[in-house]
Amino acid sequence: MLSIPVSLNLPRVPHLVTSLPGPRALAIVERDRAVTSPSYTRDYPLVVARGQGCMVEDVDGNVFLDMTAGIAVTATGHAHPEVVRAIQEQSARLLHMSGTDFYYEPMVELAEQLAIRAPFPNPQNVKTAYPARVFFTNSGAESNEGAIKLARYYTKRSLIVAFLGAFHGRTYGAMSLTGSKAVQRANFGPLVPGVTHIPYGTHASLDYLEKQLFATILPPQEVAAIVVEPIQGEGGYIVPEDGFLQRIREMCDRYGILMVVDEVQSGMGRTGRLFAIEHWGVMPDIITTAKGIASGLPLGAILARPELMTWPPGSHATTFGGNPVACAAGIATLQLLESNLMANASQMGELLQAGLTRLHERFSRMSLPRGKGLMVAVDLLDEEGNLDHKLRDRIIQEAFLRGLLLLGCGKAAIRFCPPLVIDSHQIQIALQIISEILSSRTYALKPETLIPPNPPF
Repeated sequence: MLSIPVSLNLPRVPHLVTSLPGPRALAIVERDRAVTSPSYTRDYPLVVARGQGCMVEDVDGNVFLDMTAGIAVTATGHAHPEVVRAIQEQSARLLHMSGTDFYYEPMVELAEQLAIRAPFPNPQNVKTAYPARVFFTNSGAESNEGAIKLARYYTKRSLIVAFLGAFHGRTYGAMSLTGSKAVQRANFGPLVPGVTHIPYGTHASLDYLEKQLFATILPPQEVAAIVVEPIQGEGGYIVPEDGFLQRIREMCDRYGILMVVDEVQSGMGRTGRLFAIEHWGVMPDIITTAKGIASGLPLGAILARPELMTWPPGSHATTFGGNPVACAAGIATLQLLESNLMANASQMGELLQAGLTRLHERFSRMSLPRGKGLMVAVDLLDEEGNLDHKLRDRIIQEAFLRGLLLLGCGKAAIRFCPPLVIDSHQIQIALQIISEILSSRTYALKPETLIPPNPPF
């Protein structure tokens, strides 16, 4: 094994000590290429050794400011001491005992904490004091798989409406809902039948659904669910038009359709609310969540109104979902979110959007920002104002070389989804690096000049 340099505390700003990738990183990348699936997407050769807060250190001792949070997962920051403590204490007591077949308190406690916070109406004619029942999973894709099953089971209907640009996962049911990129579906057919996709976020799209599809080829009385992200994630951090989500709720009520809200990326405090749907005052029927729920441990959940979650024992189950260690991390995460991190997400999100707006005023090839809380994106444009994914990709690469970790989404967007512990100084550092890139010759360089056609990594 390669030895990894470890420092006691990471600096709170980028600190590069080698060229990128460094020698240790390059060696590990080469080993990885020999044994792992080529389906993994790696935007740049970052080989992480450890993390702390919003900073990560690679195996060569280079320190980066992380504006990705492991794709919006490490909500409380990397290795938050309270989450780590909860994991250590629980792992010393019990690692696994499958909540499908047995009981243990961390699973019950986290379910209680999520259920009392679910944005659902008070249950009627159901013997429970909680507005939700909870099924634990291992991931967002698995949560969405279960939501499809539950919606079809409860309604006894088979059809589902989803949206273009949506990302719900890559397992078969979730992939059948996904409408983000062709590569995610190509050569994997046939998919789960009965899913119809429409454009996202506009009243014109809902007009088309109701006036055209419902009237011709999609009988509403056969539709089990409309599955929607309150803010599209992979699709570009798209915020829908005012009234869009409220109108879906009204449409679902009118036709007896379930409203399933995918909060896998937008939930768990990222937008400044526990669930993004709360910004619109809409009460869905089912919520799926994962990513930030346990600050990095694999955990997801399906929250449903209790009168809906009536499937019998054995109809849906999981071996690892609701693992006691993951649930302990989830309990600690929820406490941290409500103590101050959701408020910080709102404040830092406002600061980030204000800074990106100033950059837009200086650099016409960057759009105005969009999003809520610390779920923010900007598009990159060509000289004619069209979306420019090549420029976006070059900027992400250049940011890496300067110690800033970014990810793309949508057609030409850069997403900003840092850990919710980020502070104002780190926001300013990120903005400064982006400003320096936009002020450099990045626009003038051809892609092959900045990023070699056959990079050494």
